[in-house]
Amino acid sequence: MPPGDHDWLDSDAGPVVRPYAVTGGRARPAVGGFDLVAFVVNAPDGPGHPRHLQPEHYAILARTREPVTVAELASHLDLALGVVRVLLGDLLQQGLIEMHEPVYDQSVGPQRPDDRILKAVVNGLRSL
Repeated sequence: MPPGDHDWLDSDAGPVVRPYAVTGGRARPAVGGFDLVAFVVNAPDGPGHPRHLQPEHYAILARTREPVTVAELASHLDLALGVVRVLLGDLLQQGLIEMHEPVYDQSVGPQRPDDRILKAVVNGLRSL
């Protein structure tokens, strides 16, 4: 068998990098809570793209050119939600993205989320 060929690895094997390796062992984001339905978008006046970002960071920046929910982002990138939250925390801390949390007015009791938020969640779930 030539070097690099492995019977145990095929196209269905999935990612070979463990999630904790992508986040450097971190389980929580440095900043931000990142609700599932929070919208994330690239910061218009961000400092650019620093060189020390991982490929996953760049993949997030490519997806967040338009507003996208955290749930959709995890689904599109095929990454665990916890991993995406940690990576988003890195980007938020560097000023590369903006986060827009849903606003709920607790004074009037439970409210129904905005229709676009519900559609974004449904679309994210469908893509799973």
